[in-house]
Amino acid sequence: MNRVNNYWKTNLKYLVILLIIWFTVSFGFGILLADSLNKIQMGGFKLGFWFAQQGAIYVFVILIFVYIYLMNRLDQKFKNQK
Repeated sequence: MNRVNNYWKTNLKYLVILLIIWFTVSFGFGILLADSLNKIQMGGFKLGFWFAQQGAIYVFVILIFVYIYLMNRLDQKFKNQK
């Protein structure tokens, strides 16, 4: 039973960390810091605008792959503990 609890605690820890990163990028960079970031240009667009329109989506997709990688490692770790 303790093994199952450790698995889910680790899984939830990964989820919380990844969601905090996504929230920071989408809300923080795209909304709160947009005015400051708009002073920087990226590909002809203001960086704050880019984060609000594209960056948050790219980061979300990257975080999906990071989560897959982390969960595969976690599954292997707990599979080997049988």
